[in-house]
Amino acid sequence: MMEAQKNIELSRHEHKPLQVNPIKHSQPMGAALAFMGIRNCLPLMHASQGCASYTKVFFTRHFNEPIAMYNTSVSDITAVLDGGDYSVLMSIENITQKNSSMKPELIGLHTTGLTETKGDDVRSIGTHVEIPYCYVNTPDFEGGMESGWALTAKALIQQHTVAVEDVKPNKLLLLPHVSIQPAEIEKVKECCESFGFHTLALPDLSTSLDGCLSDGQGKLGTGAIGIEDIRELASCSTVITLGSSMKIAAEALLKKNPNITHLHFDHLMGLSMNDNFVASLMKIRQIDPTPLLKRWRGRLQDAMLDSHFLIGSSTFVITGEPDMCAGICETLQSAGGTVNAVIATVYSPVLKTIKAKNVFVGDLEDAQEYFKDADLVIGNFHAERILHSQKKHTGLILRGFPNYEELGNQLKNDQLYEGSTYFLFEVANKLREVKHYT
Repeated sequence: MMEAQKNIELSRHEHKPLQVNPIKHSQPMGAALAFMGIRNCLPLMHASQGCASYTKVFFTRHFNEPIAMYNTSVSDITAVLDGGDYSVLMSIENITQKNSSMKPELIGLHTTGLTETKGDDVRSIGTHVEIPYCYVNTPDFEGGMESGWALTAKALIQQHTVAVEDVKPNKLLLLPHVSIQPAEIEKVKECCESFGFHTLALPDLSTSLDGCLSDGQGKLGTGAIGIEDIRELASCSTVITLGSSMKIAAEALLKKNPNITHLHFDHLMGLSMNDNFVASLMKIRQIDPTPLLKRWRGRLQDAMLDSHFLIGSSTFVITGEPDMCAGICETLQSAGGTVNAVIATVYSPVLKTIKAKNVFVGDLEDAQEYFKDADLVIGNFHAERILHSQKKHTGLILRGFPNYEELGNQLKNDQLYEGSTYFLFEVANKLREVKHYT
């Protein structure tokens, strides 16, 4: 006899005292990833060695790339006796002296639960450092990976962008959410540039963890935006936030220059949201889309027609960061799919806009109840083990962090008309495999 599913309400607060098989990742991990998206940045985690080691292994396995990450190696003694500045300053001195050829242009320091609980004053450390310095408070015990990434973008703007009043008409800043992969950032920038914009992204992983073999990998961040670019961001005429989590960074930029136009999109997946995005760019620049962009729109329409027979008769469960879930859910529903449940890592206002039967913050233990009735699960690598243990064969498409099972995560593209087309075909082909060959 099938057990009744629990109805869990969407809430800012945890619905149980612990997480079992968690989907959620910590804020420091999001901050570390964001600093890797800054050119010649030295990402420095103010924590014990174990905190940094886990994060480094996590991203190394996900991206299959050397990861630039350092830590202040807080020990049991320094945790009690040191106010924070000694560990940080000694770490910077040791790292730069041992790697004399390394010339960091920015030190990106972020905290963890340990150092936040101690109450270390990481703000004042900048007065003792000659290299440009950015600090961000990212305790593990609140928020998640998505908010850690967003807080870092906000901190970079607050602490380094110079306030101005004038804007450059063709200069645009993208603020992408954490689940947008390096190749996707590159594609969105290319799309904006096709409308005549000089486009920057913050953070910008498009040249950092994109899988390009080059010298000096794993020493410093190799993102496509540098500290000089960040200082001049207030001269952008337009800032575009991709994901609800990034609104705080846009608000910080608007305080530097209120004449900037802010456009917000919860995601860039599916036909409707991309039509709005392209229409906004056309309105600003008074330029028609390129023939290739129009062709990809037609291809997406055709993909929706071709895939709706399979997707329209199927049920889905989605797990992951809220901004990513919002895009995937809307795209599946645009092709007729039924989303039974969205289980998010943390609370976000965007979850209220998702039109699924069940939307709540939870873990894989909660999700397991819904896996039993689903045709396809879209989630991270850890969902695989649970699906193997159930009787019904349910398909799995891997999205979000981490994905240890597949190679080439950094080059996956679900964004814009092009990426949405590939995504729908991937989903339809997986459903055909699940339904017809098992």
